[in-house]
Amino acid sequence: MKSMSDSELAARVARDIPDGSYVNLGIGKPTHVSSHVPDGREVIYHSENGILGVGPTPEPGTEDVELIDASKRYITAARGAAYFEHADSFAMMRGGHIDIAVLGAYQVAENGDLANWATLDEKFPPAVGGAMDLVVGVPRIFVMMRHVDRDGSPKLLKRCTYPLTGLGVVTRVFTDLAVLDITPEGFRLVDLTPGNSLEEVQAVTDARIHI
Repeated sequence: MKSMSDSELAARVARDIPDGSYVNLGIGKPTHVSSHVPDGREVIYHSENGILGVGPTPEPGTEDVELIDASKRYITAARGAAYFEHADSFAMMRGGHIDIAVLGAYQVAENGDLANWATLDEKFPPAVGGAMDLVVGVPRIFVMMRHVDRDGSPKLLKRCTYPLTGLGVVTRVFTDLAVLDITPEGFRLVDLTPGNSLEEVQAVTDARIHI
């Protein structure tokens, strides 16, 4: 099957973010999305460590050591960017002031349940952190993830087996193999990565994909 790179997947996610949106980018793969704003659109990216107006990733050798996001990744500041403390940042997240959050995931269930902070084999699992606040305060949750685990096992499931971040919170899932909406019937196909067939993607998906 054809698999998109992280950069290609980030560009695919960016295509579905409307002009003028305020968007939080989660830790990991979602941070790449800020480098792929389509021409003619303005998107205001938020990082929970206190930045509104995250710009593209800086070129190597041009990094400002005082400009990082929640992933501790070097960033740039867009024109008009604002800085503030954690309390204000989380008030934005919890208060419904962010339009979309783009998060990574270990697992997503067909009913929209999200598991993205701990697996079952971690001796000292991390804290759930800001993801918990995002999924209850942001109306649209996009998930950006690999379709299968390293061992080839499905990550899109009938029911999650890892500790949950939120119940029924996911709106749309972007994987390297396909884009899927969460509907009352379960996963509904939006599009396939060019070169893939529905049958191939269904074979590595635990839950049924509706068309």
